[in-house]
Amino acid sequence: MSREILRPCTTLGSYPERESSIPNWFDATVQRMTSPFARRFRARQLGSENFLKRVRHEAARLEKLTAVELRDRAVVLRQALQRQGLIEVLCARAFAIIREFSGRTLGMRHFDNQIMGGWAMLRGMAAEMGTGEGKTLMATLPACTAAMAGIPVHLITVNDYLAGRDCELMSPLYNVLGVSVAAITEELDDLQARQAVYACDIAYCTNQAVAFDYLRDRVTMGYRQGRLYRSIDGLRSGKTDSRLLLRGLCFGIVDEADSVLIDEARTPLKLSGPAANQVDRRVLGQALLFADQIENHGDAYLIDNARSVVLTDAGKARLAELCEGRDRPWSSPRRRELMIRQALSAKHLFTKDQQYLVRDGEIQIIDENTGRVMPDRSWELGLHQMIEAKERLEITDPAESLARITYQRFFRRYLRLGAMTGTAQEVAGELWSVYRLPVVTIPSNKPSRRRSFPTRIHRTADEKWRDVVARAKSMQDTKRAVLIGTRSVETSEKLSELLHQAGLEHEVLNARQDRREAEIVAQAGKPGRITVATNMAGRGTDIHLDPDVAEAGGLHVIATERNEARRIDRQLFGRCARQGDPGSVEAILSWEDEIMDSCAFRPILGLVWKIDCQMQIAYWTGLALARAAQREVERRHARMRRNLLKQDQRLDDVFAISGLME
Repeated sequence: MSREILRPCTTLGSYPERESSIPNWFDATVQRMTSPFARRFRARQLGSENFLKRVRHEAARLEKLTAVELRDRAVVLRQALQRQGLIEVLCARAFAIIREFSGRTLGMRHFDNQIMGGWAMLRGMAAEMGTGEGKTLMATLPACTAAMAGIPVHLITVNDYLAGRDCELMSPLYNVLGVSVAAITEELDDLQARQAVYACDIAYCTNQAVAFDYLRDRVTMGYRQGRLYRSIDGLRSGKTDSRLLLRGLCFGIVDEADSVLIDEARTPLKLSGPAANQVDRRVLGQALLFADQIENHGDAYLIDNARSVVLTDAGKARLAELCEGRDRPWSSPRRRELMIRQALSAKHLFTKDQQYLVRDGEIQIIDENTGRVMPDRSWELGLHQMIEAKERLEITDPAESLARITYQRFFRRYLRLGAMTGTAQEVAGELWSVYRLPVVTIPSNKPSRRRSFPTRIHRTADEKWRDVVARAKSMQDTKRAVLIGTRSVETSEKLSELLHQAGLEHEVLNARQDRREAEIVAQAGKPGRITVATNMAGRGTDIHLDPDVAEAGGLHVIATERNEARRIDRQLFGRCARQGDPGSVEAILSWEDEIMDSCAFRPILGLVWKIDCQMQIAYWTGLALARAAQREVERRHARMRRNLLKQDQRLDDVFAISGLME
């Protein structure tokens, strides 16, 4: 490899980003046909072994240097990177210096597999490394190298806790290299404070924060969104618009890439402002009352596979009868049907402590993939206000959309995008076709010592929970630490009650305890400690084991349900046996688990149980159907993402002339 395309972003008045482009039908067809071959060819171009040899060679020269001499080397290297760009020989030198500084300041020296993963990300690839292999430290290699070359870096992760934690942990290394760093968190709502963070060489942020800030910049720029307009403005004023938050989209490094780029990509992001019309609480109450009356009218509605309510002809006729003689909004068929669908959705598809919490008199949405609350997020088209009415809360003002973007469109605008995760192979094809991110599997530093127990499946949920409690007690008696994974706040608190009844001390980590997360995680590796957690403990969580726990067999992880994707299950199991530690995992399931509702063959289970309640046929049938249900949910979500991308492309064609897609 010679020189890289990415150069220092210093153009006067510029807002660097990749221009959107939609391929014509011929190019799109060729891309689909050649995609599997192109993805593998691109991944093989990494040349990590040769690069690793260069880093080792450079590192051998640095070990005996004093701190002052090493810092002088870093200054000279920084100047060379800014002149010549990210050429391989300079990148190898940078990796060696960063590795040496890390060993001296953090007490952690990058392993060879972290060097390979860092090189993959700097080359614009997705590095798949096993959980616990040190991706947080690995990210410092491409981030520091790019920052030393004068390239603004966004290090993007899934939540504020991880962004703040990683920034704080790695800041001594950045500071000694002369690289400025800061983190964007939800408490940072001042415009100038956010500008100051993005003005740093490296900004830690969440995917939602950086995407919404980008949308705010698009609204600020208005019609002046094109590169030509920005260049003219820069020449005219001599500087960029002082109201802009970001310095452009130069280099993004995405942590937990499958969560951010795949799981989060099912719904578009919409920047909202106050709407002109207000919501009448009386109308919301009437909608909920009409929904109750329609439910008692036979087959008035159905819930399709996309988890949305569809009114049948009988339901529409019954609604017309109920609304006869009423004024607006009930006199409009389209408006009243929308309101009733929202009312039925609020009643049947959105459950307290599963999809949302009620905290401080407000509805707070829970991200089902991460188990965390999403502050300042709301459902659209009046659904949020309908749920507030259902919970008898104060009704908030509705919002209207000011700007809109999908994650697929946003992340493709980075001039360069690197990524890392522990679970990417299942979605490698989608990462390539949408983001042009080839997946490179990085070997682990030490062989895994994780032990997997056979999956246990029960006929009823009550039997499952009794087994989970008994299993937790048996592990606690051996002085091992136990982590029990649940899918919702509701089930985590139900299990907590059962553990209390059994006299077992434990801690619960869910969206209600998000402020105590660091404290709970810090204690989770103690002897005999039982921790019940939602998916909050599924990503980026390092549970440090007490020496006695490691000697007894390590952390034992129990999964109480299948998640919506195998990748999320693997993330939970990855909390144990990290970096060569011992550990064990098992799944304890039931035929009544929520995901089994997605399985079309669920009635078979009852028949099999009657025929064969004591033999293995029922067991293997249950396991097969649980896996089939999980695959069906994965396929449905993949369809949703494809449809969203197609809709995005259609909107791009519609607004192509104005250039105001957002």
